Amino acid sequence: MTRRMGRRPFLGLMAGSAGALALHPERAEPGGAAGTGARGQEEQGGTAFPRDPAITELYRRSVVIDSLAVGYEWDDIEYDAVRRSGYTGIQTTLPSNSFPVAVRALAAWRQRIRDNPDRLVHATLAEHIRDAKAEGKMAVVFGFQNATMLEGDLANLDPLHELGTRCIQLTYNSQNRLGSGCTERVDGGLSDFGVEVVERMNELGIVVDLSHCGRQTSMDGILVSRRPPSFTHTFCETLYPDHPRAKTDEQIRAMSEKGGVTGIASLGYFVGPDPDTSIEDYVNHILHAVRIGGIEHVGIATDHAIRGLRSWATRENWYEPRLRIFKPSYRVRWPPFIEGLDEPERFLNVAHVLHRRGVAEVDIARILGGNWLRYFGEIFGG
Repeated sequence: MTRRMGRRPFLGLMAGSAGALALHPERAEPGGAAGTGARGQEEQGGTAFPRDPAITELYRRSVVIDSLAVGYEWDDIEYDAVRRSGYTGIQTTLPSNSFPVAVRALAAWRQRIRDNPDRLVHATLAEHIRDAKAEGKMAVVFGFQNATMLEGDLANLDPLHELGTRCIQLTYNSQNRLGSGCTERVDGGLSDFGVEVVERMNELGIVVDLSHCGRQTSMDGILVSRRPPSFTHTFCETLYPDHPRAKTDEQIRAMSEKGGVTGIASLGYFVGPDPDTSIEDYVNHILHAVRIGGIEHVGIATDHAIRGLRSWATRENWYEPRLRIFKPSYRVRWPPFIEGLDEPERFLNVAHVLHRRGVAEVDIARILGGNWLRYFGEIFGG
């Protein structure tokens, strides 16, 4: 049974929603700033890392976009992490359990931004990200990692867009009404309803995210979408074979040929299966995606809190729940973080590794956020 939300009940739901949701709604599902992080590592508490002053300055000038990030708690510690990160913008994830839950989550985020006008900008246009860079703030793109909040009703897309949603992942790991997730035993591809949703998302200017979708659903999404879709947070199957969340060379190439962007996630058990997986392995994923998809179609992502995981995640509150939530094929491991990528200065570290690996400065800037900025402009304007 589907439910169409009329405008009057929709506005009523909005009116009472800002205080009804916890201040970190994105934690319901697993799943630039004023500073640049360029000061000494001893002061910042990050990993000791060789740095070329020219690349640190490049990072300071660049637009830096993490295409899937959250806040563990939006408190002083998280905002200090934002400052240290040098982030210009993030795409964040909100709970998608139902349409009312999604509306309340959007309202809570809008309130958070109103409460922090000196720190945050709500990005519904690419120009808002450029404004955030100029003003020393962080832009936030509202997104969802599942389309379940549509509740089978295409009409629910429009009010979500009106509230500022600019990215929706068609599925999480399992089957929904749009298609198959990456851990489903059988991938039936995009459903008829999924096609309708993609077409309406194209009309509204909402990013079609295929990160968690199964292989056939991903390829269908690329084929059906008139506007370039994206993988906001994934990694390369060639470098990490047989992981359901990885994307094949064929998928990465098809995404680039459609004009989309592939964001490489830095979460440890996505980068590699071993505890000694390193930042060099992460950069290997970036460079492989560049070789397959082209330098203008690759970006960066974390898939975790800006402050990192080490400071708060434990086996009890992080690892063990994921063993219950995810199938064994997900290969969740402990610890989930990588030295040099867990601290807020992670992408400054990545910029230096890219430089040492021979990547030109103009291309480092594209990977850090230039590609996402261009792509967001193509999808939702500005």
